[in-house]
Amino acid sequence: MTGYGRLFASLSRPIALGAALLAAAACLGGCATNPATGKRQISLVSTGKELEIGRESDPAIIAEYGLYDDPSVQRYVDSVGQRLGRVSDLPNLTWHFRVLDSPIVNAFALPGGYIYITRGILPYLNSEAQLAGVLGHEIGHVCARHSAEQITRNQIAGIGLLAGAIFVDAFRPYSGIAQQGMGLLFLKYSRDNETQADGLGVEYAARAGYDPREEPATYATLKRIGDRAGSSLPGYLSSHPDPGDREVRTSQLAKARAASSRRELQIGSVPYRNRLEGIVFGDDPRNGYFDANRFYHPQMAFQMIFPLGWKTQNQPSAVIATNEGSGAAMQLTLVSNSNQTLTPTQYVDSLRAKGEILEANGHGETFRDYPAWVGSVIAQGESGRSEFIAGWVRIKGGQFLQVLGEDKGGGTNGEQIFATIRSIAALTDPAKLNVTPDRIALRTNPRSAPFSTVWDSFGPLALSVEDGAILNSTRATSTIPAGAPIKIAKKGNRPR
Repeated sequence: MTGYGRLFASLSRPIALGAALLAAAACLGGCATNPATGKRQISLVSTGKELEIGRESDPAIIAEYGLYDDPSVQRYVDSVGQRLGRVSDLPNLTWHFRVLDSPIVNAFALPGGYIYITRGILPYLNSEAQLAGVLGHEIGHVCARHSAEQITRNQIAGIGLLAGAIFVDAFRPYSGIAQQGMGLLFLKYSRDNETQADGLGVEYAARAGYDPREEPATYATLKRIGDRAGSSLPGYLSSHPDPGDREVRTSQLAKARAASSRRELQIGSVPYRNRLEGIVFGDDPRNGYFDANRFYHPQMAFQMIFPLGWKTQNQPSAVIATNEGSGAAMQLTLVSNSNQTLTPTQYVDSLRAKGEILEANGHGETFRDYPAWVGSVIAQGESGRSEFIAGWVRIKGGQFLQVLGEDKGGGTNGEQIFATIRSIAALTDPAKLNVTPDRIALRTNPRSAPFSTVWDSFGPLALSVEDGAILNSTRATSTIPAGAPIKIAKKGNRPR
């Protein structure tokens, strides 16, 4: 759990527009020229609106997922991205490139030139040209206005962008345009969108001087990750569906484009690999981790105990716990207030004064290490009034742990939620505090041997042989020549 959290975002109100909206869009200038194709298309989203969505959503994305805390990596990815942006179909757009602190293998774009790539995907790439291919693909989605197309399609169909979200909007830190931008992250591109972005990614990479023939190998690696994960697809394949024969088609496009290039095309394997040295790999336990039903957060130095048998998940901005049998749930987030001296009771009063909650029934407590307010609250959402078990625990001046629970199914669920709130305590155990993440390290293969033998020679690592082979774009049985570079995942000091 990092940064500010959102509480179970509410159902957005569907916008019933229907066929009449199509006619209105056409009459009111709803047609726009697609920068990537030069063709006119119906769009309910102006280019100015796209810029607004990106600009207002960017802070929400950063707060939700966090930026990877390595300025050199951020600058490097931005430099490659800017090089691509200058030769794209929107060269005068102000482009923004962010590396998010997430282990998920993913990259995505928001309208207005905002491109995001996770630290989780970076170790699986093997060259600057492959990075350019991924960024170029996302730039292609922006230039082809695919997000605007998604918004238009959903509005015409009367579907809200957050139709799958649940709970009350009163506690959401994002609203309006930013919430719309966040909703775009949960929509899948169409196969036609993906095909077009694949082609644009090849074109932009070549224009920028990168060898687009590196790009198909990236899709091969992503497919192997997906196959390895089974039904749990990595983020990239979840939001970027394979339009079919992607690797073959992209390879054909790349070969043709490279053959027509009049300049020397770069791959940049060595400089890219050097940038990977020390990058965090997988979950970072410093941002919180579970040991059975106990949750520890080293960075904020607190711990708590969740009910046995509940399903728990540590997300970037929240910790979620659910009793799948009864439907009861609770969510832990971090909220802040500029008033450093505010007590938990005063904080609840401020929420009531601002209308974020309608009623509050509870009282201040001091349990173990922190002052708190514990009770129940009623909030007004778009779908009506909702009641929650609630607790606000002040862990430092101006910072509160917020626990909100919904007691469905009766029984002991309510008691368990209250017990979870009251279990929050300071974390002082050095063994729990001084955890470190796994990190990527570079090695040189000392002698020609099968990859499995080479991998085992580096000692206990954080990945299996098969996963290590995927990381290095090879096979466990393949012979690796002496002197070949190998990416390994060194074990950190973390719970297993």
